[in-house]
Amino acid sequence: MRVLITGGAGFLGSHLADRLTDRGDEVICMDNLFTGSKRNIAHLREHPNFEFMRHDVIDPFKVEVDRIYNLACPASPVHYQYNAIKTIKTSVVGAINCLGLAKRVNARVFQASTSEIYGDPDLHPQPESYWGNVNPIGIRSCYDEGKRCAETLFFDYHRQNGVDIRIARIFNTYGPRMSPEDGRVVSNFIVQSLKGEDLTVFGDGTQTRSFCYFSDLIDGFVRLMDQDATVGPVNLGNPGEFTMLELAENVIKLTGTKSKIIFKPLPQDDPKQRRPDIETAKSELNWEPTVPLEEGLKETIGYFRELLEL
Repeated sequence: MRVLITGGAGFLGSHLADRLTDRGDEVICMDNLFTGSKRNIAHLREHPNFEFMRHDVIDPFKVEVDRIYNLACPASPVHYQYNAIKTIKTSVVGAINCLGLAKRVNARVFQASTSEIYGDPDLHPQPESYWGNVNPIGIRSCYDEGKRCAETLFFDYHRQNGVDIRIARIFNTYGPRMSPEDGRVVSNFIVQSLKGEDLTVFGDGTQTRSFCYFSDLIDGFVRLMDQDATVGPVNLGNPGEFTMLELAENVIKLTGTKSKIIFKPLPQDDPKQRRPDIETAKSELNWEPTVPLEEGLKETIGYFRELLEL
């Protein structure tokens, strides 16, 4: 296969590029390097099956490919709120450009959607049939509503033009190659802990998240793209549920730091609960995560320790 990965120099895009080049696919990695990093793909630059293209998904592009993975969009609040208009354009115009290309070259196209489309859910855990509880005008809306609109576009191109689509809704994912400045809770806690700083918990720490190690998620991506039975959307995440306090205490234990936990006000529209119902992934893809949180955290801490040279 000849494969385009938009956002291919990012945390997940670079791991996907590893997986696909390892199995013999030719990979074109497209990234504007806003949140992606050349460091993430440095080991692939000389690989005969790998090509890097610095380009913004908002601007038109033409390549001849068999498959497209659309992973282009800042995915942490710090980054997607930095330029909210740019974020929603990346989701919406980027999706249109990927779908237009897929239509022209008859490629299968994958959309990296998100659990944020469920908003602050009043149904727990969240199945794919749940329509969500999203504030359309809040500070997170550029990301939440941008991803919701992208899903709409994917299904309209599928129904109206017969484009071969796949949609995955990604729940919190972590692992090596996360950015230390991305503001996500796992990287925040690890970096603060390794630097001997206090760990910042927003709210009272009872809000929950489910954390999926990157290798499990990438396996879900590939399984979804390699089968013909379902287009999605399919929840991909780890149904294990942890409070923010539990995560902070785990990180402190595994880093051996003397850091304390401090509390700050909860940001606007921050979800109180988040856990995927993965029955569709189990039945349609024969997929479920296998890496326990503690094991994944150890690997991620090792990566950040080396990155920060601590």
